[in-house]
Amino acid sequence: MSSTHDSAEVLVIRRVLPVPRERVFAAWLDPVSLARWMGTGEGAEVTALDPKVGGKFRIVMRHRGGEVEHWGEYLAIERPSLLSFTWLSVNTDHRPTLVTVELEDRGDSTELILTHRQLPPSQVEGHRKGWTQIVAALERTLTS
Repeated sequence: MSSTHDSAEVLVIRRVLPVPRERVFAAWLDPVSLARWMGTGEGAEVTALDPKVGGKFRIVMRHRGGEVEHWGEYLAIERPSLLSFTWLSVNTDHRPTLVTVELEDRGDSTELILTHRQLPPSQVEGHRKGWTQIVAALERTLTS
């Protein structure tokens, strides 16, 4: 496999959020908070969330009048610095992909580094747009 193909399947989103990382971390594991910022402006419903290693989640995002179900399993939860989970949906061809969220202290702020691996090559840019919007919504939620 070429290195170009390898790098195309890894998506990285970085953003510095002006809030402590404990608050950012907590927002990922609280179903009420997660429903507020996960997804597009049309909202999301968190129908399952078991925040422990081996626990499962299910999120239904509303997109352009339709719904897209996303689900997965937590692989690592290291408070307040790391979350890792599988991510499956119709947009991953119902195959598990891997999302890692790293949170690093930056003074009074937090650098969020979201890495999404094993995406179908045709889905990388769509997920880049989606995760960028989601992280921006997370920031708005935490700072409003």
